Amino acid sequence: MKEIVVISGKGGTGKTSITGCFAALAENAILADCDVDAADLHMLLAPEVIKATDFISGNEAVIREDDCIACGVCMEKCRFNAIETTPEGKCRVDPYGCEGCMVCVEVCPVKAIDFPPNHCGEWYYSHTRFGPLVHARLGIAQENSGKLVSTVRREAAVMAEELQKDLIIVDGPPGIGCPVIASITGASLLIVVTEPTISGKHDMKRVLELAKHFSVPALVIVNKWDINPEMTAGIEEEAVLGGAHPIGRIPYDRAFTVAQINGRTLVEESSGISVENITTIWEKVCRELK
Repeated sequence: MKEIVVISGKGGTGKTSITGCFAALAENAILADCDVDAADLHMLLAPEVIKATDFISGNEAVIREDDCIACGVCMEKCRFNAIETTPEGKCRVDPYGCEGCMVCVEVCPVKAIDFPPNHCGEWYYSHTRFGPLVHARLGIAQENSGKLVSTVRREAAVMAEELQKDLIIVDGPPGIGCPVIASITGASLLIVVTEPTISGKHDMKRVLELAKHFSVPALVIVNKWDINPEMTAGIEEEAVLGGAHPIGRIPYDRAFTVAQINGRTLVEESSGISVENITTIWEKVCRELK
């Protein structure tokens, strides 16, 4: 079983649109959306949720105000300034400031602070017209997205084995942070989608450094290449220097937008040069996997 992860150094490069096209072109694959902070692959695939599971990670302090004696010790000891005072003079935990360190629980003289598990979001197993999809939604202002990414990948692998799928296609998050690291470690192949801009070039170089660090082979696609052909050539040169292989170019095409509005992938909506390019790129990806 192989796993390809489609990532980008920055948002807005067309990563998810291209992942959706790969999903439409693939055979016997399971899909995973690991961009849990801003998941949107479901907008193209219209999944039917089969199972939803709570994602629990870490703990969060909660002060029982009826038992609080307003001594202020917890406020004094909290290094994250996550304890505030209520209008009644009692102490209260700011859930967006609490880091779950448990210091307040330990120092409270009357043991008025509970430490329940933190519900961070949900992950889903769904059915789409292109096959099974494992995806997730991180709660508002919640952290631990790296752990949720790992959960999505793990569950996708389990489901792929159960269903005897040959391939996992992952829509990864942008950037180079913890969610990206959780997405790419142990992957068979990375596909880096970039655009011909200064920021696109800079962020692609950072992603390739990350791929090199984790010894994961990488391919590079330049989307909207024709808006700056000179920059595109420079990006492809940088890709080679970074140890990656430029695998194709996709022109700027308003058909992408039309397809998004209709909740479909480009290969379902169009038959132009962009679809030809994406199809050729996908064939190259399949050869690389072999």
